[in-house]
Amino acid sequence: MSRTIVDILAKAQAEQQDKSVPLYSFEYFPPKTPKGVLNLYKRVWRMAKQQPLFGDITWGAGGTTSDLTMDLATNFLKLGLEVNMHLTCTNIKAEDVRKALDDAKKNGIKNIVALRGDPPAGQDKWESTEGGFECALDLVEEIKRGHGDFFGTSVAGYPEGHPNAITLLKKENLSKLTAPERGRLITREEEGKTVYYCCLDADFVKEMDYLKKKIDAGGQCIITQLFYDPHVFFAFEKKCREMGITVPIFPGIMPIANRGSFGRMTGFCKTRIPYEMKICLEAASDVDFKALGHEMVVELCKTLWASGKIPALHFYSLNQEITTYAIMEAMGIKLIDPVTAFPEEKVKAYEQIAKWVDLPTEEPDQKKAKVSA
Repeated sequence: MSRTIVDILAKAQAEQQDKSVPLYSFEYFPPKTPKGVLNLYKRVWRMAKQQPLFGDITWGAGGTTSDLTMDLATNFLKLGLEVNMHLTCTNIKAEDVRKALDDAKKNGIKNIVALRGDPPAGQDKWESTEGGFECALDLVEEIKRGHGDFFGTSVAGYPEGHPNAITLLKKENLSKLTAPERGRLITREEEGKTVYYCCLDADFVKEMDYLKKKIDAGGQCIITQLFYDPHVFFAFEKKCREMGITVPIFPGIMPIANRGSFGRMTGFCKTRIPYEMKICLEAASDVDFKALGHEMVVELCKTLWASGKIPALHFYSLNQEITTYAIMEAMGIKLIDPVTAFPEEKVKAYEQIAKWVDLPTEEPDQKKAKVSA
C-alpha cells in the first residue's frame, strides 16, 4: 500500500539505527526512446532495492511526457519504488489536471509534486493555458479541494530564488547589494564576459511569501532546486522556519557528471557556484573534472547532513546509477547488488518490464516510447 512521503519519512526516521548515515531519495525523467524506457525500468528496479524513501518522476517541459510519466509512475510502484509523480500546469487544461489526479489515485499513486512547470521547448516565456491553472498554488489548492488528504503533496523551493525572479545586474550596482543579496550573488561567464545575477531582497520576499501560501494550501514537504552553496540553503531553511514553515525540506542534490552538463544545468537554473568551487573546476582538466566535482558534491552532502537541518538527500539522478551511487557510498550508505542478491526476482521483474515496453524493430529513435501500465 503506497503511503504519503510524510508517513514514509516518519517511519524511516523511527527505524533508523545509524543517524550518521543519511536517508535519501531519487529523481528520474522520462526517456525519449523505447530503449531508454526499457533501461530506466531495469535501473529503477535495481535502485529501488537500495531502499530510498521515494522516487520522483518528472512531467516533462510543457507537459510533453504526461502520458509516459503516468505509465512510468504506475509501473515504478510495481517495481517496489514509492512514487512521487510530478504534475504541472503547463499546456494542460483544468479538466485534464483533474483527470490526471483521478488516474493517479486509481493507479495507486499517493504522492504528487505540484509545479507550475517550464515553458515548452522553443518558448522562452511561460504562458497559462486557456481553461487551465495559473500557477503551482492553484494546483495545490485543486489537489486539496478535489481529493482532501488522499495525496501527499510536495512543492518546489528555491533557495536562490526562482530563475524568473533572478535579475541581471550591472557591475556598478554590486556595491549596493545587501548582505543576504551578496549571499545569493551569481557570477557567470557568458559570451566572453563576466555577468552578475541575483534575486534581490524584494523579489526574494515575494518568493518566500508564495512558498508559504503553497504550504498553507496543503503542501506537506518542500523539494529544493539544485544548489552548490550550503550557506544559501541554510539561509533559506532559516527563513522558512522564521515564517512558520515547519514541513520537511529535502535539498536537491545534482551530481557533477561532466563539464558540459554542469554548465548547461547551472546556466539554465541560474545556480550560484561558490568562488573556490568555480575557480577549481575551471582549472581542472577534463580528466580531473568529474573526480573533483564528485569530491565537492560529497562535501556539500556531508555539510548538509551534519547540520541536522535536513530529513534526507534528494538526488537528481539524471537516470544514472554510478554517479549517484558513488556519492552515496562516500556518505557511508551501504549498497547492494540486487542482480546477485535477488536473481530469481530479477528474472521475473525483467520479464514483466519487457511486456511493458513496445520496442520498434527499426528507427527506434524516431518513435515515441509506447508503454502500458
